[in-house]
Amino acid sequence: MPSSKGLAERYATYRAPKAVLGWCCVLSAIATIVVGFTWGGWTTGGSAAAMAESAAAGARAKLAAAICTAQFNHSSDAAVQLAALNKLDHWDRADFIKKGGWASLPGMTDPVSGAADLCAEQLTADKT
Repeated sequence: MPSSKGLAERYATYRAPKAVLGWCCVLSAIATIVVGFTWGGWTTGGSAAAMAESAAAGARAKLAAAICTAQFNHSSDAAVQLAALNKLDHWDRADFIKKGGWASLPGMTDPVSGAADLCAEQLTADKT
């Protein structure tokens, strides 16, 4: 009666072919890349640069909106202008801020992109 080897003995004497080992390495590398980009939070250089530019533009708009709000509140007729701003529709408020010149930073002729919208939101927000 022939004796059959046990699982442990077969595992200890097994020698994988080079092709199998090569494909295991290739598939492991591909799996690592897929998992890294989908769940690991990895990004490419181009998307990282786009995210940095977007963050910088948002920060620029927030800073300009804070200056806009301060300029608006320090104007001589701030209460009258605020009442007029509150009477306007939501989509017309940014144009009102731009025409008043509050969205332009000192030394600049054009307003910062997005600053007028944020400034109008800050000025018309309910202060509780």
